[in-house]
Amino acid sequence: MAGPDGPFLKLFRNRGIAFILVGGMNTAIGFVWFIAFSALFDWIDADAAWNVFAVILASQWTSATCAFFLYRHLVFRVTGHFWLDYGRFLLVNATSAALNLLVVPPVVLWLGWPKILAQLAFTVVIAVISWFGHSQFSFRRSKKDSA
Repeated sequence: MAGPDGPFLKLFRNRGIAFILVGGMNTAIGFVWFIAFSALFDWIDADAAWNVFAVILASQWTSATCAFFLYRHLVFRVTGHFWLDYGRFLLVNATSAALNLLVVPPVVLWLGWPKILAQLAFTVVIAVISWFGHSQFSFRRSKKDSA
């Protein structure tokens, strides 16, 4: 990684722990977005089948940019390649979102789970995908870039 360590790395000296802590903050922020969009789309049409899809897409997109800045400045602390990093970050998040769309709606629509509980259960899968995707892809630097 290029650039100085982020504040969480200076404090904890372990990228995995820093990632988990920022991930916890981001999960809380993302979950607030999920609840807010659930309320909004329930207000629009609570019984519509498209509702759960709209909630997932809206909350994923709005929390992604917040997460990008949190990870970029508090954990990975890379410099340069802003748009490449952001594009890669969104690609990793899009992978999580696609899996989310494949897993959570059937759990809600066919198994009758509440949206918030189903999303909370799937959050563990998203965390694992995020760690590997962001540490090995989103914020990865070549040896040339790190020198």
